[in-house]
Amino acid sequence: MIRIEYSSYFVRKFKKLDPALQDDVIEKIEKFKDSKNHRKLKVHKLGGKLKGQWAFSINFSDRIAFHFSLDKKTAYLLDVGDHSIYG
Repeated sequence: MIRIEYSSYFVRKFKKLDPALQDDVIEKIEKFKDSKNHRKLKVHKLGGKLKGQWAFSINFSDRIAFHFSLDKKTAYLLDVGDHSIYG
């Protein structure tokens, strides 16, 4: 089971989301904690200026960006939103 920690930036962005999307985010984070679900969530490494970070899908257009601890037992959630989080 992966432990989750939240950046203050992530928390601020999450609070601004539509309540229905907040529910989806919570559901996907719960699924993300079990690495067996990573394929379904499309967990992938990011490149370019976001090298070292990862992301997974909430829905067709929204993502959560994060980075793993060195032992990959903790994920630090950094950002949430549409593809503009990559820019």
